[in-house]
Amino acid sequence: MEALDTLILSRIQFAANISFHILFPTITIALGWVLLFFRIRFTQTGDDKWMAAYRFWVKIFALSFAMGVVSGITMSFQFGTNWPGFMETVGNIAGPLLAYEVLTAFFLEAVFVGIMLFGFSRVPRWLHTLATGLVAFGTTVSAFWIIVLNSWMHTPQGFEMIDGVAHATSWWEIIFNPSMPYRFAHMLMASFLTVGFLIAGVSAFRWVLGDRSREVRSMLKTGVLIGAVLIPLQILAGDKHGLNTLEYQPAKVAAMEGNWDTEPNVPLLLFALPDEETRENRFEIGIPNVASLILTHSFDGEVPGLNDFVAEDGTALHPPVLPVFWSFRVMVGTGVAMLLLSWSAVWFMWRRRNRHQGRSNAHRLAVEGLPKVLVWAMVPMAFSGWVATLAGWYTTEIGRQPWLVQGVMTTEMAVADVPSPMVLGTLLTYLAVYAALLSAYIGVIIYMARKAAAGEPQTPNTPFANDNVMTAAE
Repeated sequence: MEALDTLILSRIQFAANISFHILFPTITIALGWVLLFFRIRFTQTGDDKWMAAYRFWVKIFALSFAMGVVSGITMSFQFGTNWPGFMETVGNIAGPLLAYEVLTAFFLEAVFVGIMLFGFSRVPRWLHTLATGLVAFGTTVSAFWIIVLNSWMHTPQGFEMIDGVAHATSWWEIIFNPSMPYRFAHMLMASFLTVGFLIAGVSAFRWVLGDRSREVRSMLKTGVLIGAVLIPLQILAGDKHGLNTLEYQPAKVAAMEGNWDTEPNVPLLLFALPDEETRENRFEIGIPNVASLILTHSFDGEVPGLNDFVAEDGTALHPPVLPVFWSFRVMVGTGVAMLLLSWSAVWFMWRRRNRHQGRSNAHRLAVEGLPKVLVWAMVPMAFSGWVATLAGWYTTEIGRQPWLVQGVMTTEMAVADVPSPMVLGTLLTYLAVYAALLSAYIGVIIYMARKAAAGEPQTPNTPFANDNVMTAAE
């Protein structure tokens, strides 16, 4: 019982750490590129609204970057303290991939982020733009290596086991494992959607507070357009990723669909309460044949069932069904809400511009066309990207259980032999610290939005204080 308690607590602790950590790279990956867009637009047009937007959002980038670095270091310690079996078994593969992330990405970000944050009035325009671009590139490369390792854990290849230890036989196969392209594309678009709705939500909040500045108008349109353009692409990428998962991890798909028996004509369940004891669903509400259509592109396509993944002694060889089933629906539901909100906003803004400015300006959008209810709806949707990302992450990672590396080692094989009270103590400490930090992070963003909406001047001594200083220096 002690070992079981330690395993469960260690899993909860790692889940808490990675849930907190992933919030911030999800912002910085895409926000770096958005900042580069603001910087280039300012260079092209000389319009101060773009630099005002840059100055506002670069502070949020800096805060997110710092939170991501600190929480990432804390999380990495757990490989040794809670999961020594992981590195003992697959360290020959995981170690180099993590080292590549540090050497090719983190150092790049660390070197140029200082110029990006503090070089406004100290370096030429081209160098500041270059630094912003290199930081953005670094965040993406960093995400690439992390996704490579995570994808390999789901669809491992390019290795051989010698005396219980994994040894690489083909780094090309390891890096470009079967699920990596789909997972990487899905994660990048998730990051851009997170940033798009964050920008739209914070800008809508400033609009509600009475800020009608040109900066806010541009930011609101930018955030809405990011969401409107990318959410259909994300749905397509998600479909491709799901088909890949069906091929390589059918038990995960069965849990996502809440499907117990392998059969054709499987309904898409909108609501159900999966019961693993009776191995059936209670209170099912579904759309006939749609799950088969989505997964096999045929109404009578066969979908794998959870009952195919049970050992002879009755032990389940599939993931916990209830959390995978519902986290998947939270992710999809949040994505549908993003789609409806962003497309509705674009429609109203386009209709307003088309009606008042004529067809020659129909490609432009007018924020004034937004109904109040949509503006208000954008405010709580500011962090909807976090909700969707976490739900998707839980679907992916819980859906891999009982495996830590699919078909190679189980989670139980990797856990450290430490007393459960020790794990519980550190878990409670982490949760308390993370709750305080997350509250402070959101509080700072709200404070910044209120201050900007009130038109309060920035502190003269900050490197973000005056656009004119930078312009003159250039």
